[in-house]
Amino acid sequence: MSWNFELVAGPYGGTTEGPVWDGEALLFTHIPANRILRFDPKTGETTEYFTDTRGTNGLCFDAQGNLYGCQSGGRRIVRFEKDRSTTTSLPHQLGGEQHNNPNDLAVDKQGRVWFTDPFNASAGDQELDHMSVLRLDPKGSDQWELTRATHDVSRPNGVLISRDQKTLYVAQSDYSPDQPRQLRAYPINDDGSLGDYATLHTFGIDHRGVQRGVDGMTLDAEGNIVVCAGWEQSGPGPIIYVFAPTGRILETHALRVDRPTNCCFGDPDMKTLYVTTGGGHLFRARTDRTGWIMWP
Repeated sequence: MSWNFELVAGPYGGTTEGPVWDGEALLFTHIPANRILRFDPKTGETTEYFTDTRGTNGLCFDAQGNLYGCQSGGRRIVRFEKDRSTTTSLPHQLGGEQHNNPNDLAVDKQGRVWFTDPFNASAGDQELDHMSVLRLDPKGSDQWELTRATHDVSRPNGVLISRDQKTLYVAQSDYSPDQPRQLRAYPINDDGSLGDYATLHTFGIDHRGVQRGVDGMTLDAEGNIVVCAGWEQSGPGPIIYVFAPTGRILETHALRVDRPTNCCFGDPDMKTLYVTTGGGHLFRARTDRTGWIMWP
């Protein structure tokens, strides 16, 4: 089945990111405008859902319907409270040093928040001497324990947890010519530590330059990984890939604008894929796949 993407919101200028389905509508972030937007597929209208978000990038619901976000500008993970005006900040220092710029996140069934923490030079001074995947473990009464989860990525980007909660998928997105762009699968051990990763796919360099690799991603009901990848300046261009958990490419679907940033399934039957972009768009396409999310 061909996925025919239609523009449903934007372009707003600047990056849109973090799409999540809330059971009735699609929430996504407009990073430079510091806001979360809400697209209602019943009316076709897009409205402001949350403002003053301090450059929030990725979003994710936990199993209880709490909305967490990567506040890149605030250099922390926050919970957007259901009154739609209050945020709760989670611990944002590792060994006394400030986060870099939290980018994307995934919450598992135990309530642990896994997030990627690359650094952008425009954010000010970098206190940490690494870019890693970090993990916040809930300890009751809104107390959290912060842990470094990876020691072998140079620039993590998208992150996703498998349906069985046994694998953490991570996009390694270092654009240096001597570094690979990879989709990695880390086994999650019983104590929350990560085992050695398997490389599911590598994006290399062609005659036009470094290929962009994977950004944001989501799951279908069969456990396949639907990812946003590519750009027009090199490689096969902006594409939505469907990977099996083994790394086999099951499908590819071209996008007609550059730099897809993130995606999620939505609508009542969970068969519509929504995609955000580096140009501030929100696209959607009807698919023959059913998405899977932990909530609702």
